[in-house]
Amino acid sequence: MATRTRPADCCSDVAPAAALSAGRRDRLVAVYRALGDPTRLEVFRLIAAQTAPLCVCDIVDRFEVSQPTISHHLKTLRDAGLVTVSRRGVWAYYAVDPAGLALLHETVSEVLPPQLAASR
Repeated sequence: MATRTRPADCCSDVAPAAALSAGRRDRLVAVYRALGDPTRLEVFRLIAAQTAPLCVCDIVDRFEVSQPTISHHLKTLRDAGLVTVSRRGVWAYYAVDPAGLALLHETVSEVLPPQLAASR
């Protein structure tokens, strides 16, 4: 295998990223994976925009996918800790999980370098 010489202007001191525990890393991956689907991201944004829990019927009505698909997206968001569900009779109402929002906010400081995270 051929060796390559580093360019003269290349950084010699690479700053390490802050360490993450395996559990924290897995939690972050689950959250970002859940938000990685365009429809799920929009479902989450819709729920997050509400001041009160939102009925699943109102969520289904706003997307051009089937009710089972919306249910799958909502389960993924619940499993990731981003939304909560409460039952009222046969209807399910969804709200943003405050702990999930806090995690999203905290990840800025865990993912970005300190000088960029401080400027946010």
